[in-house]
Amino acid sequence: MQLKSLVPDGFRGNIQAADIHLSPDGRFLYASNRGTANEIIQFAVSKATGMLTFVKRYGSQGRSPRNFVIDPTGSYMLVSNQFSNNVSVFAIDKRSGMLKPTTAKINIDAPMCIRFVPAD
Repeated sequence: MQLKSLVPDGFRGNIQAADIHLSPDGRFLYASNRGTANEIIQFAVSKATGMLTFVKRYGSQGRSPRNFVIDPTGSYMLVSNQFSNNVSVFAIDKRSGMLKPTTAKINIDAPMCIRFVPAD
């Protein structure tokens, strides 16, 4: 078993982990911290052991990232920022798993949950 913190050593603030998802290829794990930090945290997943290695922290582009979703192609992440009333869109580099904010934002009152619905 492995325990990983969502916050750096010495962090002073409110910690409220909210959501966690693997990339479609299983190489990266992302978690949201909607407390004081308002971040998405990226970990690499070891193919051999399943152990996590911290990669990077990303600002959620809003307040209280309650839920997020990765599109089925693994190209984009949408983050619902509940207290800033917006959904932020990030491009995902499939090789590194790194997130890059886009200029796309959806303004919506208190978004909490996002899902992709398969087309018929």
